[in-house]
Amino acid sequence: MKNITREDIHILSRHSDMTEQELNRLLKNHEYNDKEMWKKFLRLFFITLGIGFATAGIIFFFAYNWADLNKFFKLGIVEVLLVTTTIVALIPKINENVRNIILTGASVLVGVLFAVFGQIYQTGANAYDFFLAWTLFVALWVFISNFAPLWMLFLVLVNTTFILYTQQVAKDWDEILIATLLLAFNSAILTGSFIIQKPKLKLKIPLWFTHILALAIAVCATIGMTIVIFDDFKTFSGLFLCIVLILYPLGIWHGLKSKSGFYLSVIPFSMIIMITSLLFKFSDDGSMFFFATFFVIGSVTMVVINLIHLQKKWKNEN
Repeated sequence: MKNITREDIHILSRHSDMTEQELNRLLKNHEYNDKEMWKKFLRLFFITLGIGFATAGIIFFFAYNWADLNKFFKLGIVEVLLVTTTIVALIPKINENVRNIILTGASVLVGVLFAVFGQIYQTGANAYDFFLAWTLFVALWVFISNFAPLWMLFLVLVNTTFILYTQQVAKDWDEILIATLLLAFNSAILTGSFIIQKPKLKLKIPLWFTHILALAIAVCATIGMTIVIFDDFKTFSGLFLCIVLILYPLGIWHGLKSKSGFYLSVIPFSMIIMITSLLFKFSDDGSMFFFATFFVIGSVTMVVINLIHLQKKWKNEN
């Protein structure tokens, strides 16, 4: 009973004769946070906050005193801090979460080091070169640590590198092709995150990680579909549309299966924006604006009503 989850408790409530008091006791013992859990959370929160403020302080220190600092001092202070944080992260006695937080701070310092180096010597490199080097030099730490915030930083760097590459090098790439590649890549990461956290693999990915990734995918799909609609369905539009038509039903199915209102709200709202764009594609006169306004109000109301209904239904099932 040590590793029992909320889903297990829901199954027990549906297929057993346990009383409400027994179910509440199970939830209290295995799901609700006690005093020790809150202490652990606050300890990690303040450590994260401290490292974040320290890293931000280093960046602002350079920004404010840039003209008065010697170039060797500029590089030296960042390198010393980077080496120090890396060595501290390798100390065996340090808690694993604290180690990963420190390693995340060190990963940010890698970017600071490359930025300082490029600013001092005016390397003339494109912005994508900077982010590519940053991504490559922290990749090993990301794979070794398996720490969700560090993985999120890594994914942000990968997406930023690709976007800047298409803007500065591959300037002739079609917008829909870029949106398709971004959508396919991030969707593959999200799908992989669902697969690897199966009980047999004993890997637990935080809910906030998959939610942020899913939200980014929905934003990419919405922007991409808007481009597809207003560009008269040009090259790669069919492929992009097929990916969206596969992802969105899967997202709705996952939301219903996992009883997650997040997917059942993000996806419909995205679809409302797409349909509204399609309406304005047909006509942009005053009557269409009037009709689109009522469509948005009505559809959003329906989504909210359905979400409330589902929440009540799930609550009764528990």
